Amino acid sequence: MASQQQSSALENELAERAVKRDVTKRRWVNYVWDTLDKPKEERRFLFKLDAALLSYACFSFFIKFLDQVNINNAFVSGMKEDLGLFGNQLNYMQTCWTVGYIIIWSVLTFTLCRAKTATHIYVIRFFVGLFESSFYPGLQYIIGSWYRKDELAKRTCIFHVSSVLGAMFSGYLMAAVYHLDGVHGYKGWQWLFIIDGVISLPIALVGFWLIPDVPEISKPWYLTENEVMLAQKRMELEGRKPRGKYTIAKVKRILTSWHIYTLVLVSIFWANGVIGAAAPAFQLFLKASKKYSVPQINALGTVPFAVQAATTLIFAWLSDGALEGARWPPIIFGGLLNIILGASLAAWDVADGWKWACFALAGISGASGGLFFAWANEICSRDSEERAIVIASMNTLSYVVQVWLPLIVFQQVQAPRYYKGWVTVTVLNVCLVLAVFGTWWLQRSEDEKKAQAVGYAGSDDYEKSEVRGKAE
Repeated sequence: MASQQQSSALENELAERAVKRDVTKRRWVNYVWDTLDKPKEERRFLFKLDAALLSYACFSFFIKFLDQVNINNAFVSGMKEDLGLFGNQLNYMQTCWTVGYIIIWSVLTFTLCRAKTATHIYVIRFFVGLFESSFYPGLQYIIGSWYRKDELAKRTCIFHVSSVLGAMFSGYLMAAVYHLDGVHGYKGWQWLFIIDGVISLPIALVGFWLIPDVPEISKPWYLTENEVMLAQKRMELEGRKPRGKYTIAKVKRILTSWHIYTLVLVSIFWANGVIGAAAPAFQLFLKASKKYSVPQINALGTVPFAVQAATTLIFAWLSDGALEGARWPPIIFGGLLNIILGASLAAWDVADGWKWACFALAGISGASGGLFFAWANEICSRDSEERAIVIASMNTLSYVVQVWLPLIVFQQVQAPRYYKGWVTVTVLNVCLVLAVFGTWWLQRSEDEKKAQAVGYAGSDDYEKSEVRGKAE
């Protein structure tokens, strides 16, 4: 018994020593990569965690978007003409995926190559979305359960940028496999779905061995007992509470807090206000110009994604580094830029060069998605159940709006002009900027009240005051 107690004390000492550090005295290497400025034990732990959790999250999000956006590349690469999709069928295909998301995608991706009509694709896209529904919010919650504030934005943004790389790769892949047109009786766009399925299946299976649960109950094979304890201590010092029970009082508190409402609004405005999120506008613009071949349309269509990928990483490093953990400034910057771009596209009668620039620079506004999920993990860190509900609500309700909004303002028959669409994007980004400022102000006020409560806790009157109750 004594030896067990000594071992436990040693493990606790190890955890305390590994996680206690003065973040105000960061070395320059911290701004390159945060693990370089941490104790050996913590650095080894984070290396394992990044290699398993973050790597799998990125590869799986890569194939998720590879399989999600391939419909756009196939549409501009012959599927439209082969299946006679000259109405708003592309809108309906995207909506069927979104509806399924709200209510393994690898197998279903294979079946897309055998689609003969638009109805076949509607049904398959619905079930692809159905099986993907828990993926994004689930992984955002898990990532937020393992990483500290100075690490979180980089990880959520690296996770987020993998989706952009998946969208880019889909364009390059379509440009390449288009030359397989007629091989074994399949069209070029059908080969895209076949190869996507081949890529997706092995990555999906690896998740059974790599994805951990939350630190307080997880014992993944690649972490030692000391490292699991270290993970728990890190979250304790971060103020990120372990899971508890749902009670009526807790649900009431979650639903009466400003957290869920402002964060959900930020997510809805961002997800539906990103240029290109509701329709493959740039590819359709390129196709309508009749200046480019199918491979060129698919390759050039990846330019906004390349801009988004680079900007996402810049935002992540700035947020964790120079901005000292502030998440809102890059989101505001992207929103303000999108107001200019959306208004320019609504006018439409602008120089072709500026029109190209609008589509390319739109990738900047799409770069902040990882930041507001990091922000949500931090704002809701004191209640694990609230954090789970808020993150899931942000993701789900954003898609609820995507079910119907593009059918009204981004109709395929109006491509690539989309006047109603660009006006809507502009308005949504105005709302985004206001919602982000509102969230920042509420967070600052809440933090000030908590700081005052902590300071007041040292006074003799604390036990008698209402401040204690509010602080607790």
